[in-house]
Amino acid sequence: MTGPLISVDELRSALTREPGPSTPTVLDVRYRTGGPSGPGEYAAGHVPGAVYVDMDTALASPPGAGGRHPLPDVAVLEAAMRRAGVCDGRPVVVYDDWSGLAAGRAWWLLRYHGHADVRVLDGAWNAWVAGGGPVETGSTTAVTPGDFTADPGHLAVVEAEQVLDIEVLVDARAPERYRGETEPIDPVAGHIPGAVNVPTSRNLGADGRFLPAEELQALYGSVGATPEAGDRGDVAAYCGSGVTAVHDILAMEVAGVRAALYPGSWSGWITDPRRPLATTSESP
Repeated sequence: MTGPLISVDELRSALTREPGPSTPTVLDVRYRTGGPSGPGEYAAGHVPGAVYVDMDTALASPPGAGGRHPLPDVAVLEAAMRRAGVCDGRPVVVYDDWSGLAAGRAWWLLRYHGHADVRVLDGAWNAWVAGGGPVETGSTTAVTPGDFTADPGHLAVVEAEQVLDIEVLVDARAPERYRGETEPIDPVAGHIPGAVNVPTSRNLGADGRFLPAEELQALYGSVGATPEAGDRGDVAAYCGSGVTAVHDILAMEVAGVRAALYPGSWSGWITDPRRPLATTSESP
């Protein structure tokens, strides 16, 4: 693997070569908060050979004290990935139609659980279609089960009791949610004290692809998220429920910055009324 992203041309080339151990397993993880049905969108058109993986049942546990999208049970994730054909020694490519916001979650979970070669389709489904990628319709065909073994702990996480000690805590939500001006999903508005705001939309160019590494380095460097801070374990990200925060973590990886995830994120933070809240600050 040369990086966390793969281009349309690279994926198309990989899928048209003679099948073998280097042929990627492609996962369609289309999901949007309040958006269209993932399975319905998948059936209407998907990357040939891709297998649909559901966010709520495979990539998250039921809502609770851990937030709206707690990390999935290890056994549940492992079983879902095996059903999708994921193997330990075979590359995986994930995509969605949500600018990589859902695909990032699958990328992070597989990396966290020990898969060494996972990449996100840069530009998502729109880029695949616009780039002339072939489209397959219908429901998932028979898949040879994979042998993926989930081994958690390969990426960094921080929990609620550690969050306030993080030097650079990045809030990936929209600026108005971060500032506490509006909160369309969670019952309490605001952000974790000391957090800085880098909305996921800042990671992308006008074409829907991630910005070049040097531009992302400048963006995150402006809030203190530097490679040096990442190497010290002083950078983490959160969002509303721990899903879209990974988009910032993915962008920081492109920029050479290691960042931990606070899985509970804002929806988990506010389950304890003793935790402090903030409602104003500036975005970079």
